[in-house]
Amino acid sequence: MSSSEPGQSHRKDEEEETTAAEDEDTGAQVAPIVKLEEVALSTGEEEEEPILDLKAKLYRFDKDGKQWKERGAGTVKLLKHKESGKVRLVMRQSKTLKICANHLVIPTMTVQEHAGNEKSCVWHATDFADGELKDELFCIRFASLENCRSFMETFQEVAESQGKKEDNKDASDTAGLLEKLNVGDGKTEGKEQEEKPDVAKEEDKKAVDDQAKPEGG
Repeated sequence: MSSSEPGQSHRKDEEEETTAAEDEDTGAQVAPIVKLEEVALSTGEEEEEPILDLKAKLYRFDKDGKQWKERGAGTVKLLKHKESGKVRLVMRQSKTLKICANHLVIPTMTVQEHAGNEKSCVWHATDFADGELKDELFCIRFASLENCRSFMETFQEVAESQGKKEDNKDASDTAGLLEKLNVGDGKTEGKEQEEKPDVAKEEDKKAVDDQAKPEGG
């Protein structure tokens, strides 16, 4: 027993020295084999301003099964384009950021409170979330009554404002067309006025020529 103790002590000292050597910081810097560059991700919302941003859960009505099916829980936004002024509704799932609703808010849209839950509301839309246009009946549920009312009021205000913009655009187009017609009529009238003196001159010239002819001629 006693003869083996020095050997064990020696091995223990070697292990401690090896561990200390491994833990010692040499200060050497190793360059990474692959250099990763930062990549900016585009969400497609860079040219839009959010006018509404709320947490909610979205459902769509399955016509075949005649039942509501969950589309996802996440953030619903109303985004206004900086140049065109058009507003679209976009909703993404919280974890995956997958789009579960994506459509324009147009004047013909109306949002109504869901009969079974005062924190929910429903509306029809032509949606593009799946990469193709589909007529959908959506139902969205909020955590509070206040958020639901805020969504409904903002949604309806946007729809009505889009209608006014369309009316103003039609009025501007009509006014521009009338202005062009008036300018065209003015030019035609001026041309006729310019031509009338020329006709009078021709008649006067003919009368003078007749008087200058000899009677015997």
